[in-house]
Order: sequence, then structure tokens, then C-alpha cells
Amino acid sequence: MPDCIFCKIISGEIPSDEVYSDDELFAFRDVNPQAPVHVLIVPRKHIELIVDFTEQDAGLMGRMILAANKIAESEGLVENGFRYVLNCNEHGGQAVFHVHLHVLGGRQMTWPPG
Repeated sequence: MPDCIFCKIISGEIPSDEVYSDDELFAFRDVNPQAPVHVLIVPRKHIELIVDFTEQDAGLMGRMILAANKIAESEGLVENGFRYVLNCNEHGGQAVFHVHLHVLGGRQMTWPPG
């Protein structure tokens, strides 16, 4: 998608602080962090909403979680805990319409969120 900021980050058109990369996923530090560690994991394939996943994308979410687990471990979040967040559409808090998984940690999380 030519106007998608995450697609531009994935392609290198917009610089980012890369944390993880493989053939299907790209992860980078959020420029507006909501916790000391705030990493976004995005599929290289542009998928606008989590509800747009198809049968062909079924394994992608599992691979996103596995990448998030690696990131949580490498960022030192596992011992004290962390949070994964997926937002869907405007009322769900989605600001960029390219599916992304937030990895948040490094501070006490509160409940309920937002």
C-alpha cells in the first residue's frame, strides 16, 4: 500500500529502530512509546485489520507471537511480565491500518486498559 506508514517502514523508505526481521515479519521500536519497551511487530504482507486475516494467513499470527516471545526475552521482560496488544479498527484503538502487535513492558501494567 503506497500510503501505509508501516509499509514504508518495512521497505526502508522511512527509517526505524529495527528489533527483529525475517521473511514474513518486521519489528521496530514505537516512536511514541507507552512503556519503557514498546515494540511493534508487523507482517510484511499488508493486512489492514485483524479481521481481514484469511485461511492462508492462519499461521501468521502464531509466527507473530513466536517473534514477540523472542523479543520479550531479548528485552528482559519475561521475569517481571509484559503485555501483548492487538487493536482492531477505530473504536478498538487502531491508529495505523496495517495489522500490528504491540509488545509492551518494563513497567507495571494497569487494568483495565484505556
